[in-house]
Amino acid sequence: MTSVPPERHPHLLNVIDVEATCWDGQPPPGAVSEIIEVGLTVVDLAAGERIARHGILVRPERSSVSPFCTELTGLTQDQVAGGVSFAEACRILRDEHAARTRAWASWGDYDRKQFERQCAAPGALYPFGRTHINAKAVFTGSHGLRRRPGMAQALGVAGLPLEGPHHRGEDDAWNIAALVLHVAGRGDWPEAPREEPSDR
Repeated sequence: MTSVPPERHPHLLNVIDVEATCWDGQPPPGAVSEIIEVGLTVVDLAAGERIARHGILVRPERSSVSPFCTELTGLTQDQVAGGVSFAEACRILRDEHAARTRAWASWGDYDRKQFERQCAAPGALYPFGRTHINAKAVFTGSHGLRRRPGMAQALGVAGLPLEGPHHRGEDDAWNIAALVLHVAGRGDWPEAPREEPSDR
């Protein structure tokens, strides 16, 4: 699928989910958690549809994919070694998916904070605008839940199927987008202002 220019669809939202290097316990000396996959689903809130999905594999520079990480995500070191650099992934989000001028959502704040951490290092420009929406918090409020559920649990609450393997960025973004539309259908999704590029 291809990206749709934001000026043609003012109600577009980017739903993002990332996977990152991880370990069963502490990371090896000198290693840090790095994004290895960015999943993106474009939602047309006005039409109530998921209109595009994308996956970007990202090559880690200060860590490698552990057996634990492969078991969790299905991604291997060989796969991500063929991915783009993190800086290039940020460029793709900005230039091909209108990330600077389109509001975005993720399930919780982990994805936003991971981008902020990695963009604090030289070489990568933060790809998003100012408007980030925590879909987990909005879903929790919409359903009056006492605790914020994980994505798979939320799908059960909403009566929606889990599509594709869990803990793959592209599939998780697709499923989170379904939850966004579910909340929007209940009239509880916040209306985001038209995004202006951030100063970052």
